[in-house]
Amino acid sequence: MSAPGFREMLNNIHRMDRVLIDLTIAQFRPAKGDLEKTLEDFGLLMSDVLAQTPTSQLVVFPETALTGYFLEGGVREQALSAQEMFDQLNKKYAEISTESVDIAIGFYEVDAGRIYNSAMYARLGPDGGVVHVHRKAFLPTYGVFQEERFVEAGPRIVAFDGPLGRTALLICEEAFHSISGTLAALDGAEIILVLSASPGRGAPPGSGVPANVARWDLLGSGLAAEHGVFVIVSQLVGFEGGKGFAGGSAAYDPFGHRLIAGPLWEEAILPVTLDLDTVTQARTEEPLFSDLERTWTRLLVNSPGAGVGHPDIIRAKTTGASDGGGTA
Repeated sequence: MSAPGFREMLNNIHRMDRVLIDLTIAQFRPAKGDLEKTLEDFGLLMSDVLAQTPTSQLVVFPETALTGYFLEGGVREQALSAQEMFDQLNKKYAEISTESVDIAIGFYEVDAGRIYNSAMYARLGPDGGVVHVHRKAFLPTYGVFQEERFVEAGPRIVAFDGPLGRTALLICEEAFHSISGTLAALDGAEIILVLSASPGRGAPPGSGVPANVARWDLLGSGLAAEHGVFVIVSQLVGFEGGKGFAGGSAAYDPFGHRLIAGPLWEEAILPVTLDLDTVTQARTEEPLFSDLERTWTRLLVNSPGAGVGHPDIIRAKTTGASDGGGTA
C-alpha cells in the first residue's frame, strides 16, 4: 500500500472516534505581590473567556500567574497551600458563573513548612476541586534567576488522569530539559501543559522577536514532535523590577506544527481545539515514541550517566553484541 493510501486509511479509522478538546491559553499579567488585585483581574479575564470562547473546557494560565515571578524573599508572604489557593480562585469564579471549567495555573505553594514554585490543575465550579499539583523540579539559579534561594525543588515529573485525558504539567525551565517531556510521555501524557514566566531577552520591546521567544518556539515544537503529544505553552506578560515578560504563548500539535501563537508584550486570550486522535496518527506515522518505550529501560540501566546501575548489568542476549560496530 502506498504511503498516501495508508494515511488515508488511518484518517478514516480515526474519524470514527474523534475526541475534541476546546481550550484557551490565557496570556496573563498579574499584579506583582497583590493577590487581591490579581484575583480581580483573574475574574475579569475568566468573564472574557466565557464570553469569547464559551465552549472552552480548560483555561491555561502561566507560571506564578497569581503573584508575579520575581518575588524573591517575598514568596514567604505570598505562598498559600494548594487548597487555600483553589478556594480563593473558586470563590472568585463563583461570582461570574455556575458552569464548571478546568484551569491550570501557576502559584507559590506552601506545604509542610516548605515553599514550592507549583502548578495546579483544578476544576472550578460547584463540583470543583484540586485535581493535581506539580512542583517545579528544575530551579534556575543563574543570571537574573535565584529560585533555589527561595523555593524547594519538586521531587518528580508525572502525568495524571485529568478530566480531559492523560495530562502532564511542566513549569518553564523544565521544558528546556528533554528528560522532562520524556518522563511525562512515558507516564502516558498525551497533553503537556507548560506554564512559563520567561523574561524577554535578545530584543527590547518593539524591536522584534526576543531570542527567548524564538527559543521557546523550537522547544515547544520539538517536544511535541518527539513524543507525539500536544504541547500548550502559556507565557506571563508584564514588567517586574525592570524585567519584561514578552509573552508569545503557543500551542503545538503532535507533529510539532504550531497551532496558534500569542502576541508579544500584551495580554491575550488564545482559543485552540485539540483533536486527541492526532496523537495516534502522529505516533503511527512516525513511531519515535514507541522506539523510546522499547529502549528506555535498557538504556537507563546500561548507561553510566543515568546513575542507576553499571553498564554490564543488562547485556544483549545475542552472543558478541556490543554498543559499537555492527549494523542498524
